[in-house]
Amino acid sequence: MDVKFPEGFYFGSATSATQAEGAHTADHKAPDIWDLWFEEEPYKFHGGVGPADTSTFFEHWREDIELLHETGQNSFRTSISWSRLLPDPEGDPNPEAVEFYRNVFGTLRDEGVEPFVNLFHFDMPVACQERGGWESREVVDLYERYARIAFELFGDVVKRWYTFNEPIVHVECGYLQQYHYPCKVDPKAAVQVAYHTALASALAVRACHEVLPDAKIGIVLNLTPAYPRSDNPADVRAAHIAELFANKSFLDPSVKGTYDPELVELIKKHDLMPVVDEADLAVIRDNVVDYLGVNFYQPLRVCARASLPNPEAPFMPTYYYDVYAMPGRRMNPHRGWEIYPHALYDIAINLRDNYGNIEWIVSENGMGVEGEDKFRGPDGTIQDDYRIDFIKEHLTELARGIDEGSNCIGYHLWTFIDCWSWLNAYKNRYGLVELDLETQERRIKKSGRWYKQLAEAHGF
Repeated sequence: MDVKFPEGFYFGSATSATQAEGAHTADHKAPDIWDLWFEEEPYKFHGGVGPADTSTFFEHWREDIELLHETGQNSFRTSISWSRLLPDPEGDPNPEAVEFYRNVFGTLRDEGVEPFVNLFHFDMPVACQERGGWESREVVDLYERYARIAFELFGDVVKRWYTFNEPIVHVECGYLQQYHYPCKVDPKAAVQVAYHTALASALAVRACHEVLPDAKIGIVLNLTPAYPRSDNPADVRAAHIAELFANKSFLDPSVKGTYDPELVELIKKHDLMPVVDEADLAVIRDNVVDYLGVNFYQPLRVCARASLPNPEAPFMPTYYYDVYAMPGRRMNPHRGWEIYPHALYDIAINLRDNYGNIEWIVSENGMGVEGEDKFRGPDGTIQDDYRIDFIKEHLTELARGIDEGSNCIGYHLWTFIDCWSWLNAYKNRYGLVELDLETQERRIKKSGRWYKQLAEAHGF
């Protein structure tokens, strides 16, 4: 069957400052928590590769923008490094950073590539982390200041903004699971961090509407639909609660301005309520996003717990469910994630029916593969047909959702060029463009050539 997308549909890709720029000590950039963590515990990073060694966009941005054209992209999402733009979070903007970002965003626009610019992608400045990070209400105010400065500096060339990328990740990974700094296991702090992040997002939305009334601002959420093991009421209930924590905890305040009452009751039940202010709740209520970015990689499959939870253990959402390894599920053997494109259709219909059919874009979707050298063809090109098939299957389900009325405006692949990925560093490659880590040479993969054909034909 033919899969078609409307004229004006965004075909592009996504990355982040920390994962692409490199140059972590150049031009007065201050350290962020990834610099700090790599300095403290470099053995935790795959291959000993830290954030200073990322894919050198800071040096090669002009060449990379040309490669965006060669791979057919009309849009590109990246982020601003808070600690590069404001080395002192209370100080003046860094002139070198202002010049760099203005050059990048302005050139993208001049070349017909719409910049989608995110303000925060897991990269808390050390100067803010020392004040408590997202546990601190003071840091929320510092973030609002940073956001307002960014809008004032770049609002003439950036018309699409995001407040945060995947905020549930720095909650869960930083304060429950120890995959992100500060590596705590503190559920009460996790809830406080989640609340402060939602508040910071709403404050940035308000600032954007004040400074740039013609711009649009959203938030990027990694939505992982929770599927029950069976129709048994206990399994269905488990999936419902998983959905409350994994998805609705940020989706509802961002789009509706309120929290699901059932989620609030669960937080109260476990004595985890954050310190809140009625004026701040009003800010969240009155400053919802204009559109939504949705990252999708894999579903969340759950079932009723097989055993009673330990009442003395720190609270985790899995108090109410077990993660379910469904027999026969289709896997990406390199990344260890399930491949289930149909979930993208379910997301589309959920946003249509339960969230006012808000405008949204697939802001990340992609396939990480380890050891792509083994797929190199005789001409030296990576023959990544598996990535092409992955994209086709997800776009087929997305197109079905759009045909049924879901208000999706684009698809951004993760990612443009093989990039550094936090503790995994370069273990898995995701790019349309191959990066040679030793020479920094860029080579377009087979998927990159196909992606241009996709964009030019508005489908396949």
